[in-house]
Amino acid sequence: MTLRLNERQDRLLRELAAAQNISKQEAAARAIVETAERHLHQERLAELSEQTRTRYADLLRRLGE
Repeated sequence: MTLRLNERQDRLLRELAAAQNISKQEAAARAIVETAERHLHQERLAELSEQTRTRYADLLRRLGE
């Protein structure tokens, strides 16, 4: 796979790699994993929140009165 970056992106990746003392490839791979995990976690939280609000809707409504 080839990753094409503009100058700014390449500079940021280079700085990230240097700060972590790892290669640019490893920095990119870690950034992808971290971003994906964070996104999937946020989606799961939203799903659970919706399920909880639905399950306890009557109780929440009564508490709000």
